[in-house]
Amino acid sequence: MIIKKTFKTIAISLLLLATTTSSSAQDLLARQAPVDRRMKAVDTLALKTIQERENITSPAADLYDSWDNTYAHRATNNMPEHFKIDLRHFCMPTPSRVVTSNFGSRWGRQHKGLDIKVYIGDTIRAAFSGKVRVVKYNPGGYGYYVVIRHPNGLETIYGHLSKQLVSENQVVRAGEPIALGGNTGRSTGSHLHFETRLCGVALNPALLFDFRNQDVTGDYYIYNKETYDKESAEATQLRGKVGNGGYTKELVNGGTVGSYKNKMAMAHNNSEALYHKVKSGETLQSIAKKRGVSIEDICRLNNISKSMRVMPGQILRYS
Repeated sequence: MIIKKTFKTIAISLLLLATTTSSSAQDLLARQAPVDRRMKAVDTLALKTIQERENITSPAADLYDSWDNTYAHRATNNMPEHFKIDLRHFCMPTPSRVVTSNFGSRWGRQHKGLDIKVYIGDTIRAAFSGKVRVVKYNPGGYGYYVVIRHPNGLETIYGHLSKQLVSENQVVRAGEPIALGGNTGRSTGSHLHFETRLCGVALNPALLFDFRNQDVTGDYYIYNKETYDKESAEATQLRGKVGNGGYTKELVNGGTVGSYKNKMAMAHNNSEALYHKVKSGETLQSIAKKRGVSIEDICRLNNISKSMRVMPGQILRYS
């Protein structure tokens, strides 16, 4: 009888101990969960800060093999078939709405930018935040000019200036004064020669900037190698029909003329399967930006999660 009672006492004690331990463990986990979430948030913020700092130090480093101040532009081997360019957080380089010369064939040669009417001494501003790569003088071409490389992959060139207000390797913000309008170099009158280049290849600024309405054509521009030439020609033709600018945001979004972004998206979605081999230091974010797709698309096509860490040599489908 005594033994039976003793066993019963021990059993009850063990049960209470187990319940207490389990409860304490659960309390500990409950207290730890918010800490883990905060630590994850801190890690994400720290990573974002590091990435932003690296992008300022070396903008669009995944697209360009080098940082060289000796040349105005040079085509690289990294030009993608498709690329999504972020046009948000922009500033028009000049308040002038008058385009005096289009992108394309002119006087028997290719004109690689737009000429915008400005007067000597007018303020010229950085179109996007970035880092100044070149500040030089070219008497037979750009005259005094500035080249800025931006984190969105573009390089913008500002030519025929009367004065440069920035220096090479200087970090600038969108809208910051970088120069004064002029009439230097190969120029027949005061104006701003404005170029937008991706991996050294000139893109028609009329596809991105709407000078007539002092706006960009959308939050993003999706470069598609297969359809680019047709879109550029159409944007140039529209200048004579819709004022001095090329595409407008209304034309792009409404699709009343061209609807080129819808066509590009269809071409991109219907293209054959494309793959990316991961290099050292690359992340899902950098790969998505380089290939002009979303992280969600890469995760869906490869059946992986956003939190997955990619490894060098890994093959990822991105289209």
